[in-house]
Amino acid sequence: MLSFWQDYPEIQNKLIAVQELMAERLKINNQEIESALQKMTSRGGKMVRPALFFLFAGLNSDESDPKMQERLLKIAASLEMLHSATLIHDDIIDDSPLRRGMPSVEAQFGKDVAVYTGDFVYTIFFELLIETMVSTPFLTKNAKSMKKILQGELTQMQSAFDATISVHKYLKAISGKTAELLSLSCLEGAYFSGADKSVQHSAGKIGRAIGLAFQVYDDILNFSVGLDEENKPILTDVRLGIFTLPLLIARENEPATIMPFLEHPEKLTREQCLDLAKLVEEAGGIAGALLFANSLTDKALEEIEKLPAGRSRDILSEATQLLLQRKY
Repeated sequence: MLSFWQDYPEIQNKLIAVQELMAERLKINNQEIESALQKMTSRGGKMVRPALFFLFAGLNSDESDPKMQERLLKIAASLEMLHSATLIHDDIIDDSPLRRGMPSVEAQFGKDVAVYTGDFVYTIFFELLIETMVSTPFLTKNAKSMKKILQGELTQMQSAFDATISVHKYLKAISGKTAELLSLSCLEGAYFSGADKSVQHSAGKIGRAIGLAFQVYDDILNFSVGLDEENKPILTDVRLGIFTLPLLIARENEPATIMPFLEHPEKLTREQCLDLAKLVEEAGGIAGALLFANSLTDKALEEIEKLPAGRSRDILSEATQLLLQRKY
């Protein structure tokens, strides 16, 4: 999926270098785990976090300094390592059969191998931090971000099957589990390239707005795309007791209609899921969630315009709009 960046070869080439570094570092004397790791790194995804890191680093970094470029490459890889480790563990918790359209590590190798694979990825993440961030405030910052990511996941887990969950609690969960790492990616790009405090402040705000919008758009897709594909599971979040913004808005607008579906969501049939998706749209859930996500996108784009002018800012603006485009 690095083809997403094909119009921006300066970013695409750096992401390829990140993949190569990850493959080099993720070697272990265990055939099953190494096989799982190689499959994970090769399937890629859009690699949004290191891409955002490089875009913010590009606002100020010296491309002619090989030591700086090596350091930036390692930090970008550390961000993708952290993201990958959390995905492996998420798939174990959710019993997810697929990841990025392919069998998850758990589905291929079982829970035991998947747990150790995720743990091993974390160890490489820590190694990269030690190699690049000693004597900077970002060792502490990474620790705090990891804590926020975990707290976001725990908030979501504790709220599972809670039909009365508030929008505030939902936003708290996604602020940790999704937005925190995107914010960290932008902030680290600005900091380690030597950008001034105002750019660093903007970077953190932009990353958080993009992260929140990205998650809300994904949650909307759960209620609006692929519902007519008979062989594809639908409303998977709802069936796991995870109630997202479109559903929460619909519940607030039409409680008598929506609440019965939330009593035992794990027992919903496919037909009931289709009925719920239709009711969520009719009750304004999708429209309300879109309005919220669009406001976050606008906020990110407005903040991007305050950054130093140049190629990196232009790509960042275009990429943000592309990343947050969806088909409903």
